[in-house]
Amino acid sequence: MTEKKIAALFENQPRQWSLRGDPYLWREMIATIGEIPLPATEHQLMELLNSTFDRLVGYPITHQQDIFIERYAHGGMSSGYVCLKFWREKVFPLLQARYSEFMGIAKG
Repeated sequence: MTEKKIAALFENQPRQWSLRGDPYLWREMIATIGEIPLPATEHQLMELLNSTFDRLVGYPITHQQDIFIERYAHGGMSSGYVCLKFWREKVFPLLQARYSEFMGIAKG
């Protein structure tokens, strides 16, 4: 049996994005940590996601304002902007739920 990697959590992207920079961050997260094996605990997963997010965006996920990232700017009104609230409230919980599913963790 092959070991699942972080990329497995990112296999299906969210149906809808908040700002135009969000899908670029999604892809950069996969490129950065996708080949790392799934951590043993959800806490370790969240530490990895948080530290990677902080490194790529330049702000912690707890930052309250949208962030402009030049390398994600490819045209359009919100081009280059990442919505931290979207990542906090939608993306990270989605990745956590997928992790729990992969690891067979029952949510009560």
